Amino acid sequence: MLFVNSRKENNILTSIKNPLVKQARKLHRSQERQKQNLLLIEGTNLVEAACHADYKLDIIFHTERWQQNHQPLCRIIAEQEVRVELVSPEVLNAIATTVNPDGVVAIAPRPISETVPTLKNVGIALERLQDPGNLGTIIRTAAAAGVDGLWLSPDSVDFYSPKVLRASAGQWFRLPVVTNQDLPQLVKQQQQQGVQILATTSQATKTYWEVDFTRPSLILLGNEGAGLSAQLLDLADIHIKIPLANHVESLNVAITTALLLYEAQRQLAMSNEQ
Repeated sequence: MLFVNSRKENNILTSIKNPLVKQARKLHRSQERQKQNLLLIEGTNLVEAACHADYKLDIIFHTERWQQNHQPLCRIIAEQEVRVELVSPEVLNAIATTVNPDGVVAIAPRPISETVPTLKNVGIALERLQDPGNLGTIIRTAAAAGVDGLWLSPDSVDFYSPKVLRASAGQWFRLPVVTNQDLPQLVKQQQQQGVQILATTSQATKTYWEVDFTRPSLILLGNEGAGLSAQLLDLADIHIKIPLANHVESLNVAITTALLLYEAQRQLAMSNEQ
């Protein structure tokens, strides 16, 4: 691995042709991130979230101005075995994938293994999701609603995309997620354990508030345009929908997820009060 965990004091890097910078820039591409088994973590909020979650970082690039403005976080970083590189704003801009980076980008290893969630209350399974912003928003919402975990089909958007991390607002590091999941196999396993499988489809007759979410439930959500596959729809125990006004065909999948999860949270809270 190029990025080793050794504390190192360097002069400021000012050339985008520097081999270290060139190697970091390769991580803009999904294939390269997979090949190197590394992540790009961009921005103060994500770097801070990674540190608070004890997520291992290999190297941090930051500007002098960022260092001056974030001394508490710099002290946290200094206590860890992280290689730190001071770079010019031009180099930082070249390493980052965002248009206006705030002065810091970290490189970190992808998780060696994924923690398989134990489904006690509510879980989410996503099939063929394509938009990184939607996935990141769903992760953020799921963490806020106290979801047990999330499963992602292998033909979905790259879970390790910088856009997914940013849209998750730091919750990427905290929510248990399983990628490349065989969803039909998952559904059958959960059904054997007594979990009810809920499929979202506009063709359903039952609305989402008519479901008993006090039972352990796995919610299936599909592609932004095509929805769920026929195979998953056939495997589901219950089909549910969100009522829409006339001439409105569908809701954004992240909005749909939020409505379902907070209905589940409402029912579970009321059940606990009784």
